[in-house]
Amino acid sequence: MPLLIGNLILSPGEGDELLRERLAARFALAGRDILGLRLVRKSIDARRKSRIVIVCTVECLLADEKGFLARHGDDPDVRPIDARKPSVFPQLATGRRVVIVGMGPAGLFAALRLAEYGITSTVLERGRPVEERTRDVQAFWSRGELDPESNVQFGEGGAGTFSDGKLTTRVNDQNITYVLEKLVAFGAPPETLYLAKPHIGTDRLRRVVAGIRQGLLAAGCDVRFRSRLSDIFLRDGRVSAIAVNGSDELAADFLVLAPGHSARDTYELLDRCGVHLQAKPFAMGLRVEHPQALINGIQYGTGYHPALPPADYALAHNDRSTGRSAYSFCMCPGGVVVAGSSEEGGVVTNGMSAYLRNSPFANSALVATVRPDDFGSSSPLAGVEFQRQWERRAFAAGGGGYGAPAQNLLAFLRMKGGRGAIRSSYRPGVNEADLAELLPPFVAETLRDGVRHFDRKMRGFLTAEATLTGVETRTSAPLRIVRGEDLQSVSLPGLYPAGEGAGYAGGIMSAALDGIRVADAIAGQITAETRSVF
Repeated sequence: MPLLIGNLILSPGEGDELLRERLAARFALAGRDILGLRLVRKSIDARRKSRIVIVCTVECLLADEKGFLARHGDDPDVRPIDARKPSVFPQLATGRRVVIVGMGPAGLFAALRLAEYGITSTVLERGRPVEERTRDVQAFWSRGELDPESNVQFGEGGAGTFSDGKLTTRVNDQNITYVLEKLVAFGAPPETLYLAKPHIGTDRLRRVVAGIRQGLLAAGCDVRFRSRLSDIFLRDGRVSAIAVNGSDELAADFLVLAPGHSARDTYELLDRCGVHLQAKPFAMGLRVEHPQALINGIQYGTGYHPALPPADYALAHNDRSTGRSAYSFCMCPGGVVVAGSSEEGGVVTNGMSAYLRNSPFANSALVATVRPDDFGSSSPLAGVEFQRQWERRAFAAGGGGYGAPAQNLLAFLRMKGGRGAIRSSYRPGVNEADLAELLPPFVAETLRDGVRHFDRKMRGFLTAEATLTGVETRTSAPLRIVRGEDLQSVSLPGLYPAGEGAGYAGGIMSAALDGIRVADAIAGQITAETRSVF
């Protein structure tokens, strides 16, 4: 039986190969006593800036496990674990047709999981393959040429393809390891499996997405690009087929809808079809950009070891008097601020990092909670229009051509020292503006209050070296496609909403997990139908 042993310490710059020595020294073991060792978790402990350490957990096999446990079984860092059993998926022969709409994490992992059961699906993506999509996005950033069907929001891989590619989640799910192993199998860095804060980076994530596509094709899936859902047809009160691109009809017994949080026309279609939608809270605000060296100094202290990775942060403040929160979101160390528009005449900001995180800038969204009672309408689509109006204001303030309005952080807080040149990595460019005029007043005030509190937690965060760019509105879906315990739409049997765009996830990992959950539910339904026949 393997043992899980934690709290093995490395210094910055020391290699993982030293873990065997650390294990042997800590427990007075000889080299021959350790039969095998695998790193399973690695994190940075920077609480004491004078002694930053790397904390590791390993899984190991020992020659005398029984004797070791007799001596060290009471050590809280020692725990026996059962050997992992490989997952077994029953092969389901079925003539039932599964269609998946959307090739973000939820759609891709729903398709991968169904393929494990021997169920091949038809996978539709309104945008283009990731190779073509990347060229379209680069043209937008360079020349302001927006393709409404192929951009940062739409296309193979979903919105997360142009992000930091971080894989952290607050969800505790047994399939997290499954997702990580699949990503590594399709090209993610091996350390993805054990880092406490794994990230792939936008450059490597694009290769992973292309690898998943090839895996789906090899499994017999039908993958179609430039294929937009345009209608849903019913028979006997449940999904029977869909229309694609306004004309082509495609039979569907199970429809997995994983559209992403910016598929506003899809939301409108669902509303027309009478699918139960529910407005939900989201967050909006601005993106802040600091020199990465400044963030490193705050988090690691002066004279930090050069082997340490670019530092990140996570900040939050709740205003008890209003019940609203300000917090950082989608923090990108060594990254850039990017244009994330998907509609003409609107500016949307986002953040992105490459695998090496080697930009001189650090950026993060600074957002405040927005509630359905702020939207000004009881329509389930009211949040979409709320987002849209602020995106259009930002477009006008940015000077057109998808330039973004920007402002020094001190100037936004009405403090002295906020004048001077605006430094921003945002393309296609920025135009100085009063950002408070481009936000709902309660958002602007919540952010101002929040930043002052953030500076108490990270002294130096509030600085003339920081630039704000706006607006950040696509933090999550502004509505939920309501589903029941069986994961089907409560109003339309056969429709399985999934992922972030359906309102059930936030980020790459949780969206992938939700896609798996939906796939397992469909496999369970097919299994039940097969048994009922016999």
